[in-house]
Amino acid sequence: MKNWKCFTIFCAGLLVLSSISSISAQDWPQWRGADRDGKVNGFTAPESWPPELSIQWQESVGAGDATPVLVENRLYLFTRQGDQEVILCLNAESGAEQWRNEYTAAAVTGAGARHPGPRSTPALSNGKIITIGVSGILSCLDAGSGELLWRKDPFPGIVPMFFTSMSPIIVDGLCIAHLGGADNGAIIAYDMDTGNELWRWAEEGPDYGSPVLLKISGRKLIVTPTEKSIVAVDLADGKLIWKLPFLPQRRAYNAATPIVNGNTVIYTGAGRGTNAVKIEKQGEEFVVSELWSNAELSVQFSTPVLKQDLLYGYTNTGSLFCIDALTGQTAWTDTIQHDRSGFAAILDVGPVIMALPSSSELIVFKPVKERYSELAKIKIADKPSYATPVIAGSSIYIKDETTITLWKIK
Repeated sequence: MKNWKCFTIFCAGLLVLSSISSISAQDWPQWRGADRDGKVNGFTAPESWPPELSIQWQESVGAGDATPVLVENRLYLFTRQGDQEVILCLNAESGAEQWRNEYTAAAVTGAGARHPGPRSTPALSNGKIITIGVSGILSCLDAGSGELLWRKDPFPGIVPMFFTSMSPIIVDGLCIAHLGGADNGAIIAYDMDTGNELWRWAEEGPDYGSPVLLKISGRKLIVTPTEKSIVAVDLADGKLIWKLPFLPQRRAYNAATPIVNGNTVIYTGAGRGTNAVKIEKQGEEFVVSELWSNAELSVQFSTPVLKQDLLYGYTNTGSLFCIDALTGQTAWTDTIQHDRSGFAAILDVGPVIMALPSSSELIVFKPVKERYSELAKIKIADKPSYATPVIAGSSIYIKDETTITLWKIK
């Protein structure tokens, strides 16, 4: 009987590990979703949109702008409580806490103090979760138990002006993070199993955007904004493959994540328009050529989403827009200013596009080229929200400044 009980407990443990090691169609395991492209799978839009959503539960979890991640039935959050940065695991259906891991972290000071919590969205892969705190502390935890596996701080006390905001990416067992600050930072690859540093590219420090993966001619490249450029480094060894100058002007930042579509890379930044380049391998070299440049529309803190050759985004002055991604021509611009600061999450939710500005009004509109066609505008929080909604079926998880709420579309 004792052996049978041990076997039963062992099997249950395997089931838990299996559930958090696999990624299902509706999981949201990292920044901008499973494929890091802002696309939501498995969503069925209602025949008519309700004037409000149905609240299922709400929990106070601490300050922060980091988007939660969802894998199977577990919701992972990264917040600040008092002087601690806290990684929380909640039951996604009930909001009940499963585990927590916390450590004392430096406070956000100066220009970024209005946002005291973490900005970086965690990444989860193969039963491990990675977080990056405001001061650049990188942690790897067991996603099942919350046990700390390893922790790194490669640039102690060195951060960008508004503190660390980039979200890590996990590829082929490597965690890629851009840490440090202006003129003193590096893109670093860590072995997920051991925490050992495998390579670093240290020519430019980070700004506020996050890396994506570009697969081309049998090579895997990490494409990311830096403090001065858009760069691609080889995943295998960190060597620079190409660099595009993209220096922010005045009060602008490199905060948008690049968009990869085949061998095309689209990037944008306030005051510098929206740009598309084609990457081709010629002999042993990669050649970058301009496809188009749209000087009319650009973003500050929002990353556009690409759907059927149309690019939907949110300008640095707070208006929604659509660009023809084949020609670069402006299709339409909404005349309403939803958020003066240019903060908004944009998602391709299948039959509709969703936008969530920091005003916490969820905007739903049709993905069409002809004109802006709004379907719904629903208030979902009393406080500002800077995190991206996490959508699974009819469930929408909203993290505002201090709380996490599960809403249902009925």
